[in-house]
Amino acid sequence: MKTYSAKPGEVEKKWVLIDAEGLVVGRLATLIAMRLKGKHKPSYTPHVDMGDNIIVVNAEKVVFTGNKYEDKRYEWHTGYPGGIKSRSPRQIIEGKFPERVVVKAVERMLARGPLQRRLMTNLKVYAGPAHPHEAQQPTPLDVAALNRKNKRV
Repeated sequence: MKTYSAKPGEVEKKWVLIDAEGLVVGRLATLIAMRLKGKHKPSYTPHVDMGDNIIVVNAEKVVFTGNKYEDKRYEWHTGYPGGIKSRSPRQIIEGKFPERVVVKAVERMLARGPLQRRLMTNLKVYAGPAHPHEAQQPTPLDVAALNRKNKRV
């Protein structure tokens, strides 16, 4: 019996559409990261881009549990002395790019490296309900129905 290792040419990629309205950010991000990596498939191979292409709409309507909407901080460093900066999820969602909350949550759940950068190109996040990927005929995935904790009332 030999161990099966998938080749990049053998991978079948699907297009998945997720409506993020009312979904909890962390739970949504874990599901997206798992599907981007391809861990939901029986032929999962760690070093190959096995995952699906994922489209997330209504990213500006995601929710946080507890007081994270106000208290959580996203920090980064500019590279200059004393250049540490931070923003709360509220500032980001009310700002110019509200979809960045979902992108950063998924990005930080994947291991850094060349494969992570390739996987992140398979994620398309849009703040509103419209997206330009109708030609790919994405199949909708109801994340709220998977677990009652995924959706915030």
